[in-house]
Order: sequence, then C-alpha cells, then structure tokens
Amino acid sequence: MIEVTNLKKIYADNQTETVALNGVSFRIGKGEFVAIMGPSGSGKSTLMHILSFLDRPTSGSFSFLGRHIDDLNDLELAHIRNENMGFVFQAFNLLPGSSVYENVELPLLYSTVSPAGRREKVLTAVEAVGLSDKISIPAGKLSGGQKQRVAIARALVNDPDIVFADEPTGNLDSVSGAQVMEIFENLNKAGRTVILVTHETYTAQFANRLIRLRDGQVEVDEPIANKRNGRGEFIK
Repeated sequence: MIEVTNLKKIYADNQTETVALNGVSFRIGKGEFVAIMGPSGSGKSTLMHILSFLDRPTSGSFSFLGRHIDDLNDLELAHIRNENMGFVFQAFNLLPGSSVYENVELPLLYSTVSPAGRREKVLTAVEAVGLSDKISIPAGKLSGGQKQRVAIARALVNDPDIVFADEPTGNLDSVSGAQVMEIFENLNKAGRTVILVTHETYTAQFANRLIRLRDGQVEVDEPIANKRNGRGEFIK
C-alpha cells in the first residue's frame, strides 16, 4: 500500500538547511496497524505530512497504492486524499456549533455522493463509533472522548483505504483514550489500515508494528513486543 525508499526532507530558511528526514525507507501493507514514534524533532510529523500528501519529499521515492507521488499533480493528490484517506487529529478539528451529523457529513460534501447516499454513510459511520443517540447534538456539547469518536466517524465516512491518526489520545483522559484506541483496533481487525503517530508508549501498544524515528532516520522497525487488546490489557 505504502512504499518509501531513501526519503529525505530538507527545509531551507535564510541559507540554513534543516534535515527533517534523512534516508527513511519502509513498506506498509494493506491491513497493517503501525505506530510511528520518536522524540521531538525526530521527523515523525514531517513523515506523517508526506504520507498524507500534505507535503512532498525533497528526494527519494514514495508510492501509494502503486502510484508514485511525483506522477500526481496537486488536484490528483487532493482527490486521492479525500477518497482514500481518513484523518483523526489530537485537537478533533470539529465545528462546535454544528451537529454530530453535520460534522461527519462534511467530507462527503466534496464528493459525488447523492444526499440519500450521504445520509446512509453518515448514519453507518456514527453507529460504528457508538454515537447514534448523539447525532443531532452540537459537537461542542460533547465530552472529549465523544468528540474524538465523532472525528473517527468523519474519517471513516468516505470508506478510506487508510486512516491516519495524529496523537488521537493526546487530549483525552486514560479511560476515554482506551475507548478510542479500542475503536482503532476494531477498525484494523475489520481490515482497515491504520497509521498512528504518538509519543505515548501505552497508545502505541495497541498497534501491531512500531516504527521509531530518531534524527530523521528509522531507528527501530519491528513488531510490538507487548501488545494491548481493546480493553487495554496485555495480550499473553
């Protein structure tokens, strides 16, 4: 699904160059659940931006679903991003005055899906995160955990091939965070590819594979040794 080879990203400012990524290579197959970790400045945010088409690498090769990013123009990238990718952010990025339904429907407004089709997709996505009883409530009146579940429903509404989650539990208490990670685990069990960026070891342990970055390079790429299940318990 994703293949990056010798990926580099260099930022230039006032004749000063900062190397954010320095020769990163890996593959992520369909249906994987991967956690990307690393200290501040390791390059994990830069890597997430490139993988999700928000930025382009300075050099190296990056292919998504068999298509090389250099062969795609900005319009094609935007189309793939809307149709094939879902996004969950630490800050939720919801419209607080709009209902759960309206927030989840938002990505579909840029698609060719009919109003009836949009309604069916929204109801299915909201049900998948257990918020059908909150569907008419303004997002601003929900708890933090509920807001993140709305964000997950919004990420799923287009039935994407891959879901990117950037510090999805960073603003949540431990109970809400575990509930959110259980949803991601269930999505992965259903065949969805999930890429998670986190600084929390507990959160990363819900994934199946860890890619750890340091100084713009892959320091570790290995299976999660102590994996947790949907209840937050270690799997023996």
